[in-house]
This record gives sequence, C-alpha cells and structure tokens, in this order.
Amino acid sequence: MSELRLRAEKLDAEDPLAGKRSEFVLDDVVYLDGNSLGALPVGVPGRVEDVVRRQWGELRIRSWEESGWWTAPERIGDRIAPLVGAGPGQIVVGDSTSVNVFKAVVAAVRMAGEGRDEILVDATTFPTDGYIAESAARMTGGTLRAVAPGEVPGALSGRTAAVLLNHVDYRTGRLHDLPGLTAAVHAAGAVAVWDLCHSAGVLPVGLDEHGVDLAVGCTYKFLNGGPGSPAYLYVRAELQDRFDSPLPGWTSHVEPFGMRTDFEPAAGAVRGRVGTPDILSMLALEAALEVWDGVSIEAVREKSLALTDFFLECVGAYAPQGRVESVTPDAPAERGSQVALRCEDAGEVMKRLIERGVVGDFRHPDVLRFGFTPLYVGFADVERAARVLGEVLASCEELDPREVLAP
Repeated sequence: MSELRLRAEKLDAEDPLAGKRSEFVLDDVVYLDGNSLGALPVGVPGRVEDVVRRQWGELRIRSWEESGWWTAPERIGDRIAPLVGAGPGQIVVGDSTSVNVFKAVVAAVRMAGEGRDEILVDATTFPTDGYIAESAARMTGGTLRAVAPGEVPGALSGRTAAVLLNHVDYRTGRLHDLPGLTAAVHAAGAVAVWDLCHSAGVLPVGLDEHGVDLAVGCTYKFLNGGPGSPAYLYVRAELQDRFDSPLPGWTSHVEPFGMRTDFEPAAGAVRGRVGTPDILSMLALEAALEVWDGVSIEAVREKSLALTDFFLECVGAYAPQGRVESVTPDAPAERGSQVALRCEDAGEVMKRLIERGVVGDFRHPDVLRFGFTPLYVGFADVERAARVLGEVLASCEELDPREVLAP
C-alpha cells in the first residue's frame, strides 16, 4: 500500500467529522460534485413522506398553521443563518437564486439613492448573475460595468450604486476577499451584494461581522437541500426598513390576508417573500439542514482545506507530469472548497472518471472541477480520486488523438 493511502487512512481515523458520513445516502462512488448537487441526507425521505402523507394528505389546509407551513421561509432562514454568520431574522428562504439576485440588485440600486446609476458586476461571475445585473441596470435606468473582483476598489466612484460579487468563483474555486471588498464598496457609498452559492456550508462567511448589505445563495450544493431546493435572501437588519423589493407579493404584505389593493411591506426579512412558498422542497431542505446539528463551520473549513491540500498533493504524485494544471489558488486564504484542473481533453477525462466511480464535473472548454463536501467526503476518497485520475490520464495519453476527440 502506498504512503499516500496509508496517510489517508490515518487522516480519516483522526477526522472529528468522519461520523457525519453515515448521515448521507452514499455508495462506493467517490462523489466530488457536491458543488453542483449535494448528496441526500438520510433523514430527508422520511420527512418528505410525512409532509406528503400526513401534513398534506390528512391535515390538508390546516397544515399552513398546524404544521408551520406559513412560517417556514423565516424559520428555515434562521436555520441557515449560523452557517453564513448571520443573526436571526435576516434570512428568508424561497424562490431561486436568480430571482433573489434580481430582488437584491434592484433593491440595492433603490437604496443607493439619487445620482448613483452604475452597477458593477463580477466579470467572472456565473452567467445568470450577469444577465440579471444587466436587466436590473436597464430597468433602473443605469449602466452596467463588468470588472474583476480584485479591480473593484479602483473601479468604484460616486456613481456606483451596487456591486454584485461572487464569494467563490464557480469555475476556479478562487475565494474572494469579502471583508475587504465590502469595506471598499461601503467607503464609496455603494451597496454590496454577495452571491454565496459556492461558499455557504464549507467556510465561514461572516455576513453580520463584515457588514454585508445583501446576500443570496442556493441550498442544493453544499447545504444538500436537493435538486431545485429553494434559495435564500439575506437583508442586513439595519437595512430592512429600506429594502424595497422589485417583486412585492401578497406574502410580503403587512396584511397578507387583508387582500388590500395598496401594497404595504411587512417588517423584517419577510419583505423578501413574494408568492406562496414551495412547501415540499422547503421542508425537504429543512430536514436536510439537520445534518448540521452539532457541527461548527470552522471545523468544516479546517477539513475542507485539508482535503483540498491532500488532493493537490495526490494529483501531483499520481498524474503524469504536465497533463493537468491547477487553476485553483494554492494559498488557503484564497481557496474555496473545490479544485479546478485545466486539462486539454477534460471532457473525455471526466467521462472516463465517472465510468470508474469518481464523479466530478467538466466546465467548457478544459476544466475538470472537483468539489469537496467535508461532511461526507473523506481522505481515502481523495486519494482514490487522484489515483484514478492519474490512471485515466495515462491511458488517454496512449490513445490515438482522434479517439479522444471522438463524440
């Protein structure tokens, strides 16, 4: 047995989070795609069955009150809050990440006030964030400018209304400087909006600590809420009375059952609600979040960095020289919980990895992406994934290039 495999066994035996693995439905596949879709927590199927059979099937309309359906968006928001460093009453769950980005960016422009007509957006952002920011600029009569996160301080001006940034780059796994960039945005008199899709659940975010104004995130990645599970919106407590949602709905009304023709927003994060909550997905998410009981996000971050460090070391040992190049920062302070490797024939390589029981994903044109969910990924998984990657890369080198490129 190789030295790396022996080290992996030792690290797993010493891992304080190792017991969490049994709280997920897993098989012998090495699952490194939790940054796209988290694994299923074992408690979710039973909870969903209860929601369907008893709460919906037996209680029916009574469940809005008796089963707590009506208050689920705020209750589950408070469950997510500690994972992103937020106090209670500042997060509401519902809608998709895209819809919440739209709410946040337009509301940010409205809060910024007169004379501020420019939105800055992360030039490396997930495409949808950029599409929505562009639409928000058109709707508010402003302009949009795409800049790299590191260039934001120099791009800010008295015209800047809002800045939309990703905490972790979805392609490379680079962790951006949320405290420093938020402070720079505030110093310019603008509003900071952060997308937490690739950071929530794997590293401390510190929304309250760092004075973030607005934030959004999904729950189906590292929070393991399930495919299409509802997203969330954070509105800092001090800004809630100024939060003017571009999508006012009956459930965000101060009197939702008053059926008044004039809109008067409710107090608090409830202002971020729009329509009827998606109860089945919402309560599946609530059950999934129970895996966080007794877990500190600091311990998760420590393991995350250890996993990605070990993976990079193993790739260096097993991969043929020159076949892959990490585009994820080596510095721990600049790294999320994924490793992205540039590889000339990445699509074919990932296909073969999956065939051999190592699941990551491929990002066009040449990136192999591996996400590490510390609650269920172990060090033996990491060593095996890197070893299989090395074998696949070696086998691809032996092929006729036309075979590698074949559809």
